[in-house]
Amino acid sequence: MKNLIIRKALLKDKEQLLNLEQEVVEAERPFNTSIKPNDAIYYDMAKLLNDDTSHLLVAEFEGQIIATGYAQIRTSKTSLKHNEHSYLGFMYVVPEFRGLGINGQIMNILIDWSKEQGVSDLYLDVYEGNDAAIRAYEKIGFAKSMVEMKLDLEE
Repeated sequence: MKNLIIRKALLKDKEQLLNLEQEVVEAERPFNTSIKPNDAIYYDMAKLLNDDTSHLLVAEFEGQIIATGYAQIRTSKTSLKHNEHSYLGFMYVVPEFRGLGINGQIMNILIDWSKEQGVSDLYLDVYEGNDAAIRAYEKIGFAKSMVEMKLDLEE
């Protein structure tokens, strides 16, 4: 896509990022009835923007942020062979720009960044039923590894 810029997010992007975070929340509501009806916050934006163990990217088109994604180095469970892993999150593309390979470009940059940090294991979460996202992640090479199960006693 011509005129698309993928870059590290900057503090000046914070307002647009917070708005996109709410778009992610709205997109995920159909998959999880437990998401708060108001004021649902997913990400520690200050940490993602400022911490050396996080790499937050944006895709920009004509001055607007149209896609996001981050990798964050996290401590792994002691039962695993690796001490650290990269967790990928805030993987979002504005609906009118989906299907153009932007998410794949962002993910490849995040994978390369993770390798540069000495990390070889990457994880992400995706809701069961979000078939388009699952296919996109599988296309990159991710495979399902664990299913989170939930019981809501109030329903």
